[in-house]
Amino acid sequence: MTTLQASAQKQLRQLIEQIERLEEEKKAHAGDIRDKYLEAKAMGFDVKALRKIVSLRKKSQTDRQEEEAILAVYMHALGMIDEVPELPSAPRDVDEAEDEAA
Repeated sequence: MTTLQASAQKQLRQLIEQIERLEEEKKAHAGDIRDKYLEAKAMGFDVKALRKIVSLRKKSQTDRQEEEAILAVYMHALGMIDEVPELPSAPRDVDEAEDEAA
């Protein structure tokens, strides 16, 4: 069996202890977030909608549009919607719009 040198053992112990502290902080933050959602619910907000908005705000507009397009295609294939809605085109570059105007 291989053993670690004393310095490597010390580094390992420090890393493990740091990870454990971060895990505890993560648990505390999760509790704080849960409390905020409960507060929002008590104020009459729809928590499911709030969670969706938080999720969407983490994504770029392009990622959101791509996700919506794929969802629409799948829903259409399953007969959940009649036709795939036309999505807005990607935002144009300002220089590109100026060139077309000239």
